[in-house]
Amino acid sequence: MKQWIKRSGLAVAILGLGLLIAACGQQKSSSDSKNQTVTIGVTTGPHELIMKQVAKLAKKDGLTIKLKEFTDYNTPNVALNDGSLQGNSYQTLGFLKTQIKQKDFKITDAFKTVAFPMGVYSKHIKSLKDLKKGDTIAVPNDPANELRALQLFEKAGVIKLKAGVTTNATKADVTSNPLNLKIEELEASQLPTHLSDVQAAAINTNFAFDAGLNINDNAIYHEPLVNNPYPNYFVVQTSDKNAKFVKTIKKLYQSQTIRDYIKKTFKGSIVPAF
Repeated sequence: MKQWIKRSGLAVAILGLGLLIAACGQQKSSSDSKNQTVTIGVTTGPHELIMKQVAKLAKKDGLTIKLKEFTDYNTPNVALNDGSLQGNSYQTLGFLKTQIKQKDFKITDAFKTVAFPMGVYSKHIKSLKDLKKGDTIAVPNDPANELRALQLFEKAGVIKLKAGVTTNATKADVTSNPLNLKIEELEASQLPTHLSDVQAAAINTNFAFDAGLNINDNAIYHEPLVNNPYPNYFVVQTSDKNAKFVKTIKKLYQSQTIRDYIKKTFKGSIVPAF
């Protein structure tokens, strides 16, 4: 009888161990399978709208994409670096590199998404030639985007920057300002709400779009709409660059379906960069 009990106990233990191993195997395979959920950070506006379309397509591939919306440029990279996000979609390569250098983030670009030509908008003038002495203009206050905005005003002949300026450029790098313009450095997302307070402001297209501004209809000056030199990127933690979910999102984002959606929805103000 004791022998039978011992054998039965051993059998149960072996069976239990087998079930435990099987369960562990199932848990491991589920994380590697198509049935995966990832959280992706996007800035409100076009990036959000496009990624929503990608998320719809991803469901067919068994990938669930949850979106987390942001209204600033700094928080999404912090959230990605600390693991609150598995990816984000909103930034140019110059901005990303500056953030990595300054904050030692362990994140990297994965693939190109779209280009958002920056535009200059105004509620007071119809051309930058109408600017007068002492007027105030506004630019984003974050690295890379401020340089981009200052260069846009420089190209328009409004100011001149010192040679060799980098992504850390600020209004202090302006070497020529014939009209003695006051340059306000503001949070990028807040520029549209301050448009009445300045003569003109360089605004990123995603925030302009969110405020009902269209680069083709409302901008008084803008970057090239074709072959724009500032493509945006989908960004992930460095350890995830070759992850399966990243490859799936890239395939879907760079599909003809999304390309057609971008062209139809944004009518040239935002263009595919792939």
